[in-house]
Amino acid sequence: MSRFIEVPARMLPPEALNALLETFVTRQGYDTTDTGTGMDGWVVELKQQLERHELIIAHDLELEMTEVMTLAQWRAFGRDLADDEEEGDY
Repeated sequence: MSRFIEVPARMLPPEALNALLETFVTRQGYDTTDTGTGMDGWVVELKQQLERHELIIAHDLELEMTEVMTLAQWRAFGRDLADDEEEGDY
């Protein structure tokens, strides 16, 4: 069984999805004044990116953590994890 699963955005309650997206905005250092509608504007934009499959929601079954990631972050994370497993760091 894989340690990570992709979670479809539609499976999350709206409040949980919004909280995840707000955390992503904060973690990425987005300027919430850019949209003219603050954090809400970014949340709307990120929901659209999820629909276009530019972002994913990944859940770590071992750590019981859920994160929003860009596809580039997801791919880099997968490579880093594979390297750790090869080295026995996992």
